[in-house]
Amino acid sequence: MTVTGQPPVPVSRTPWKAVLGGSIGNMVEWYDWFAYASFATYFAASFFPKGDATAQLLNTAGIFAVGFFMRPVGGWLLGRYADRRGRKAALTLTVTLMSLSALLIAVAPTYAQVGYFGAAVLLLARLLQGLSVGGEYAASATYLTEASHPRRRGFSSSFQYVSMTIGQLIGLGLLMALQHTMTDQTLHSWGWRVPFAVGAVGAVVVLYIRRGLLETEAFEEEETAAPARRGTIKGLLSHKREFALVVALTMGGTVAYYTYTTYLTKYLSNTVGLSKSDATLVSFVALSIFCLLQPLAGALSDRIGRRPLLIGFGVGSMLGTVPIMTALQGAETVGQALLLSLAALVIVTGYTSINACVKAELFPTHVRALGVALPYAIANALFGGTAEYVALWFKDAGVESGFFWYVAGCAAVSLVVYLTMRETRNAALSRSERAGDVPQPA
Repeated sequence: MTVTGQPPVPVSRTPWKAVLGGSIGNMVEWYDWFAYASFATYFAASFFPKGDATAQLLNTAGIFAVGFFMRPVGGWLLGRYADRRGRKAALTLTVTLMSLSALLIAVAPTYAQVGYFGAAVLLLARLLQGLSVGGEYAASATYLTEASHPRRRGFSSSFQYVSMTIGQLIGLGLLMALQHTMTDQTLHSWGWRVPFAVGAVGAVVVLYIRRGLLETEAFEEEETAAPARRGTIKGLLSHKREFALVVALTMGGTVAYYTYTTYLTKYLSNTVGLSKSDATLVSFVALSIFCLLQPLAGALSDRIGRRPLLIGFGVGSMLGTVPIMTALQGAETVGQALLLSLAALVIVTGYTSINACVKAELFPTHVRALGVALPYAIANALFGGTAEYVALWFKDAGVESGFFWYVAGCAAVSLVVYLTMRETRNAALSRSERAGDVPQPA
């Protein structure tokens, strides 16, 4: 309900401008991030000696995981930067770093040219990507949540995963286009460089767009307060419980998300037996539908709360992962693989659609970006970044089904947290909201 006589929320700070500004950069960030995973099967042999294909994928997956271990550093540095200099400044910096990392991969020399130096360049690029994405998630989640109308935070913040998914879809779409316009030999030789060159150029465009964003009202309020306490570890440690909550509630969600997105294409081609083009098609269609589900689920959380969706994800992932992944192994057609992939992604939507606003709603403004960034990045480094590597390790050991139980177990741990945590839908993020100057969630 709006308080009579109180000014409305400034139009320039709400709906589409904030969502578009925060999301379009996020899209390019995650396009570059996922391009590595999507094209890994083509460039794996370029950076490591010839040998077993699974061993080459393990090497590239290892470098992929290393990028995740840089994310806590990025979460700390860029989360602090966002709390001290502003959400807009942090969003601009993250996309600059991502442009540089994409360019490095596009021009990296191969093993045949310089030996392992090419792999070292690849590793450096992944470290920069990890640094960038470690800050991007928090800056984007915080910006989208703070800039949204209080009654539409779930809906607006869901566009973070919409943009992430669109970035992945662009990568997959480009992959399918290259598969149809280039020979397999050309793709393995140099065609895999194309998406990284595209990502570098796209990031420059987004850099220009993000420079025109408005800062959020919540940060501008805090900017007038004591600057020394903003974005500090000391300030964050006064919210230890919330810190632990973010780590635990992220654990199951990030493992499930990366299992059914970045790893899915490899699983369909390397285990299920689909051709690379069919595996890519399944992932593309499934992710397109998944993308459309995010705002619907986010809007639902604005009505019924965040916890019911999180609990639904926890139960579904805990009980459904083993049956779905086992059934996928026996899928004989593209249609069967698509239906099973969709079932998994519908379950994951309970987490992806609202996790950004849930985390932002747990912390006060002066440590909000850092509070979202650091524990989330730690959880991703430990569980999300290693999901693909763990999956391939189980496969290489001949007990691939062990990975299914691992994913289910991580979801079970997070489910305990969802069942015991407080509801965050009604959290006030600024002084004006606490004073009742803007409509509060129903």
